[in-house]
Amino acid sequence: RQYLAFLAHALRGDLGQSFVYNVPALELVLSRLPATLELAVAAMVIAVVIGLPLGVWAGMRPDSWLAKTIMAGSILGFSLPTFWVGLLLIMFFGVQLGWLPASGRGPTTEWFGVPVSFTSLEGLAHLALPAFNLALFKLSLLVRLARSGTREAMLQDYVRTARAKGLNEGQVVRRHVLKNIMLPVTTVIGLEFGSLVAFAVVTETIFAWPGAGKLLIDAINVLDRPVVVAYMLLTVLLFVLINFVVDVLYGLLDPRVRVAGRT
Repeated sequence: RQYLAFLAHALRGDLGQSFVYNVPALELVLSRLPATLELAVAAMVIAVVIGLPLGVWAGMRPDSWLAKTIMAGSILGFSLPTFWVGLLLIMFFGVQLGWLPASGRGPTTEWFGVPVSFTSLEGLAHLALPAFNLALFKLSLLVRLARSGTREAMLQDYVRTARAKGLNEGQVVRRHVLKNIMLPVTTVIGLEFGSLVAFAVVTETIFAWPGAGKLLIDAINVLDRPVVVAYMLLTVLLFVLINFVVDVLYGLLDPRVRVAGRT
């Protein structure tokens, strides 16, 4: 009966009061969520902007020394623990060189009532290290995915036909290769964005980023169960929403999906 009462309250958005902050747990997590989303978006932008071109380049010239260096770097990015990389970034860029702040979010401004920090140089400086730390694993994943997709696409008949028509390498990649590797890349980006939000806990803790992940760790340390439950439920809902968006994008990117859906 107690569980049924919990479900009834949860359906109304009532997940209880935080034991520590004495405010509704859902409201507390939602207030920290913009910081986590900002960090996750910045990390995904870094991963896509750097990882996708590197992967395509490595797929086009797999035997070059640069491609081999890129792939070795991606393996390294997979292997290094997030917390260790974060500490190295803090020690090198924050302490030794003093180029970037090592903790905190910096000043924020409100966009449509949501606080963001990327609108100022100081805010971007605070965002740089945690975003790169969070992006490193996803960047390595996109490099390998883009490389394998590019290598497979470059062997297809339509690429040979495009070359026979006189298109240069850049045109072949833009018009044919990228279109065919975007489906798996879109899927990975969508799913990995959800994991960025859900598992930004380590990065937020190391860099004292005031997001939902750090709130989760603080709640676990003081046994603030309503906050933990609220965080988990929001994470599940976020994954469901992201999967829905990815399915919609599938139809936009590949007309065959729309045709199959009608039959």
